[in-house]
Amino acid sequence: MSEIDQEVVRTIVETANDHFFIVDGSGRVLDVSPGAAAVYGMARERLIGSSVQRLEAEGVLKPSISLEVIRSGKPAQLMQVTGTGRRVIAEAHPVYVNGRLERIVSRSRDLTDLQLLQDEYALLQKRFSEHLKRSQSGVAGEDGQLEDMLESLEIRSQVMRELALLLKRVAPSDATVLMLGESGVGKTAFARQLHRWSRRREGPFLEVNCGAIPENLFESEMFGYQPGAFSGAARQGKAGLLEQAHGGTLFLDEIGELPLLMQTKLLKVIQDGSVTRLGDTRQRQVDFRLVVATNQDLAKRVESGAFRLDLYYRLNVIPVTLPPLRERREDIPALVEACLERLNQRYGQRKLLHGSVWSELMGCEWPGNVRELENWLERAWLSSAGDLIHSPTPGDIAGVAPMAPPVAASARTELAEDEGLAAYLARVESDVLQALCHSLPTTYAIAERLGISQPSVVRKLKRHGLRIQR
Repeated sequence: MSEIDQEVVRTIVETANDHFFIVDGSGRVLDVSPGAAAVYGMARERLIGSSVQRLEAEGVLKPSISLEVIRSGKPAQLMQVTGTGRRVIAEAHPVYVNGRLERIVSRSRDLTDLQLLQDEYALLQKRFSEHLKRSQSGVAGEDGQLEDMLESLEIRSQVMRELALLLKRVAPSDATVLMLGESGVGKTAFARQLHRWSRRREGPFLEVNCGAIPENLFESEMFGYQPGAFSGAARQGKAGLLEQAHGGTLFLDEIGELPLLMQTKLLKVIQDGSVTRLGDTRQRQVDFRLVVATNQDLAKRVESGAFRLDLYYRLNVIPVTLPPLRERREDIPALVEACLERLNQRYGQRKLLHGSVWSELMGCEWPGNVRELENWLERAWLSSAGDLIHSPTPGDIAGVAPMAPPVAASARTELAEDEGLAAYLARVESDVLQALCHSLPTTYAIAERLGISQPSVVRKLKRHGLRIQR
């Protein structure tokens, strides 16, 4: 490496926000970036020449990521608490020469400021909740249009009103919002409302379902491509979804389904604020507000290695958990009335719910939440011949698939002899999927019924050796 190249590398390391360690195969620290001293509480001169084993024993590295790589021989990611009490995310990669581990290169990023922001948000949430309880109107201090918005979202429950008001507080910022909750709870509706409140309201709102785009097309769809970048590419090239969201809001639904390679690329876009199309070398600046949603436990996916820890902390800035419909039943009447109004307009007929239906609507658990409620109402509307809507039965409408037949009680409740929990759950999953394969026509219909993504259904059917029978 030339002297100029060495100087370039030195400048990158010394000015980067990340803190670098270079360790040999035995654990001895060979070099450390200057900024690491403030985070780890030890002078650079003392760190260099020490060993990661000793630093871990002294509590400087809790735990040592380099030791994890030495033990496993593989790249690793973990959270550290340093000797100064700072929380950092660390990532390390082994360097092999002729099959022998010679170096470990690790980098860490201080997340303490991010944690303080999250703590501040949690405190704001608590204080605002107390404020709402003291307020007789529930919307004290807000403008008159806010109540109209709550009405448009069919919000009656106190918990949902609090969430809506909190989103209004954070909307003017560009902080990333992570929408959590079961499938069908209304994450997309709230993401759209967040966009309307933001300073980007005049820009585009792009919704991307990460589980619906095939993995082999994901990069070209998200990043775009230049003319001739690959076989079948459009002659004029194409701007990706990241570019199209410039000046607006990008809503990534089912973020848990994002492939690992795309997670790495998305993280780089978030950090750099630029994208590079396939087949191009020029970087294009992008400026958008990122909102993501998932019905999965991202922390567990991080533990299983299916989701990057550093991306998780980048996304988990303002987490907002939308409760399921069964925990806010007071929202059901308004949702039903709004849905019936849409159905009456769509089909050009005025129908009313029979009084006997309300007990069923209010008593159902609604595992599919608002989406299931709306589907149920449409089936009921179409299956009722007169002006009064009764509960639908599976055979009322041609082409509307009945609910899947229940799995035998023994399969649900009885463990076979010497059968472990994993095998039992796999057997129940196979039984449920097999029943749905006989009653539903497509993997998309099965995904809708189960409240999961279509790619997840395809993987599960392949795992159990099942296929659609209709």
